[in-house]
Amino acid sequence: MQPAFSVIFLTTLMGAAQGLFLALFGTELVGLGGLTPQESRYLFVTGSAVALVLASLGLLASFFHLGHPERAWRSAAMWRTSWLSREVIALPVFMVGLLAYGAAHLLGLNGTRAIGGLVALACLALFVCTAMIYASVRFLQEWASALTLVNYFMLGCTSGLTLATGLAALTGASALMVVYAWAAGLFTVLSFVTRGASLIRNARLKPKSNLQSAIGIKHPRIVQKAQGFMGGSFNTREFFHGRTAGFLRMIKWTFLLLVFPVPVVCLALGVAGSSTPLLVTAFLLQYLGLLAERWFFFAQANHPQNLYYQTIS
Repeated sequence: MQPAFSVIFLTTLMGAAQGLFLALFGTELVGLGGLTPQESRYLFVTGSAVALVLASLGLLASFFHLGHPERAWRSAAMWRTSWLSREVIALPVFMVGLLAYGAAHLLGLNGTRAIGGLVALACLALFVCTAMIYASVRFLQEWASALTLVNYFMLGCTSGLTLATGLAALTGASALMVVYAWAAGLFTVLSFVTRGASLIRNARLKPKSNLQSAIGIKHPRIVQKAQGFMGGSFNTREFFHGRTAGFLRMIKWTFLLLVFPVPVVCLALGVAGSSTPLLVTAFLLQYLGLLAERWFFFAQANHPQNLYYQTIS
């Protein structure tokens, strides 16, 4: 498939926002790490604001994927059958919840855990809706797997926890910084396992279609000489990335390096030396790796129509 950068930014920014919120809400549920009321308010308000900004940037990026942005409201009309429509509904609900959660902490209101619980449900629903947009496409074997849902959740939580570590360092919550760093390291390792499992699975897939099934002719020797027309078309632009196998391998090893080992090293060194710049760098490098990972996720999906349209005479 042809990766759309608007969707890449949407899913990665949104995932980081969701992971950050879950880190904050988990902190509130289990305790505040010895923070004073003023320190905890600062952390929760700042964290909620950062998550809201990330989610807003993701929403803004999604508009660049629309042919007619002025008709964006129509994308929610098919919520009964479309995971995309459900995502369109879940994202604003999550953003409104983030705003309410941050505002409740800012004003010192009671019931922040109840509000956070509702936002957490919206957050998890958003993870499911986003992942199922792709996992439900059965004819794209690389996407049609439970691992798609698992990886969207795991990578979102991983980036959110790494961001929470840097945020705790910036806000002076040193005790939470260490806890977040350990959690981020654990989720990074688990994410490596689940993403690696999907890479191994996809490498072993065998196409269900071939040249014979593409054109309905069962002759054993068919050689394609042309794509059926002389110029480009929507099919050749949208359903094939046009990159070489070598380029795909480079992107794969780039994201495997930047998403997993590099942030762990930065987190370890940052915590050991109480270095805020290193902890912030861990998130920035990991996010760059997630951009490459999401590009690879879309590009690796091999649309069956490419059997027919990619050879040019």
